[in-house]
Amino acid sequence: MTRLRYLTAGESHGRGLVGVLEGMPAGVPLDRAALNAELARRQRGYGRGGRQLIEKDEAEVLSGVRFGVTLGSPIALVVWNRDWKNWSARMDPWTAPEDVRPVTVPRPGHADLAGALKYRHADIRNVLERASARETAVRVGLGALARQFLAHLGVQVVSHVVSSHDAASPHALADEADLAAANARADASPVRCLDADTEAGMVARIKQAMQEKNTVGGVFELVARGVPVGLGSHVQWDRKLDARIAQALMSVQAMKGVGVGLGFEAAARWGSQVHDAIYHDAQRGFHRRSRGAGGIEGGMSNGEPLVVRVAMKPISTLMRPLDSVDLHTKAPVQAHIERSDVCAVPAASVIGEAVLALTLADAVLEKFGGDSLEEVQAQLAWGREHAL
Repeated sequence: MTRLRYLTAGESHGRGLVGVLEGMPAGVPLDRAALNAELARRQRGYGRGGRQLIEKDEAEVLSGVRFGVTLGSPIALVVWNRDWKNWSARMDPWTAPEDVRPVTVPRPGHADLAGALKYRHADIRNVLERASARETAVRVGLGALARQFLAHLGVQVVSHVVSSHDAASPHALADEADLAAANARADASPVRCLDADTEAGMVARIKQAMQEKNTVGGVFELVARGVPVGLGSHVQWDRKLDARIAQALMSVQAMKGVGVGLGFEAAARWGSQVHDAIYHDAQRGFHRRSRGAGGIEGGMSNGEPLVVRVAMKPISTLMRPLDSVDLHTKAPVQAHIERSDVCAVPAASVIGEAVLALTLADAVLEKFGGDSLEEVQAQLAWGREHAL
């Protein structure tokens, strides 16, 4: 990220999660209720674990905002962990209790073993606390700010769940005339699915996983509409918009694959079935009648809706643990069990929206510049007015 940068800090059971967002232009009106609504969306979904009954995530803004408007200075916010009161001794920054029990058995599929070996930790909790997807709560908070900035530029970011295990929806979100209404319908579903029949199948797979003490993953789809032409660039590898989006989404815990447009499906089709023919008329300008490219060609946005699908693996903590090895004794044992979800794909789709919004906001600022919202809006309007 070159113009809009962010960092997060904090542990899953620490006192709280902190985020700093630098580069947001001045003069962006922010809605605190909308910010906290995004955090609430992340906590929903059938298959979530007991932690969601403890936490009621809300963001406290510490800097960069005055009277509900951004100042152009770094924005800092914190999401406090309610569960901290139950972990304050075990997660104390300074003093270790005498009865602390280190975690010495890694979970397959988690950061546990690699992190312990990399950082030479004798207690795996030093890894799992930061590697936990609890970190995404503050990313959703930062993403909510980027979402509100994009909304002032006419850009929408929405999502829905396409599949859980082998239950797959045929619904194409980009076909919806009203994306906001479609996103609200997805939120009303316990699995954020827009197809009623598929929703029932997804719920059944999650119930099965619960009964079998297993976990289940899935795929979610992100759609951004109103994205200006020319975000990203073809001239260097690290400036390509699709590469930046893929990196950002793959940075979310448990994500294992990202496809733009047809994604992996394109590999099984003829070229004539993949590429989007180009048309032009006075009202719409250059446009396409298909979405094989997913709104990105040559590493640049082409003005069409941006469509991205993301694959999430099943959660790595199983209530029926897999084989593992004790970090110290090297003896074969069953993997460590940490409180977790059975399925978090609905929540992951909301996290994906936040991460995509941050990436697009950065790309917008890179192309159009501006230290204030008014300046960005003026330069974006000029660009659209003077399009070929």
